[in-house]
Amino acid sequence: MAGMIVPKVLIDGGVGLNIIFADTLKKIGLDFTSLLTPTDIPFYGIVPNKAAMPLGQITLPVMFGIPNDFRTEFIKFKVADFESSYHAIFGRPALAKFMAVPHYPYLLLKMPGPNGILAFRGDLKRSYDCDMEVI
Repeated sequence: MAGMIVPKVLIDGGVGLNIIFADTLKKIGLDFTSLLTPTDIPFYGIVPNKAAMPLGQITLPVMFGIPNDFRTEFIKFKVADFESSYHAIFGRPALAKFMAVPHYPYLLLKMPGPNGILAFRGDLKRSYDCDMEVI
């Protein structure tokens, strides 16, 4: 994502937006303040019992794959300024843009690529650790 490997991404096909956290953008060294598009629409369901107001929106290139077999799309994210155990959340808009199909029980994500189907497996231990960090 934006030239960096971002290993802790939650794939959530039940969410209608893509979220990236301000802390993630700082960690990858991106000066994002000038790239933000203002928004005044809050989102719900991420912070329990509260509306979260994003800092703005940003569009970033997101790549899945390896150097000789990959797929890149420009994804629009809401930038959230609160703590999370994840670097980003990909919702339905990102999945639709990549034409990706998640299989949650197997932590598997498949999408069409230039040389056939691209398949990515999640890491059960990393997922568990992220959940424990949130709790």
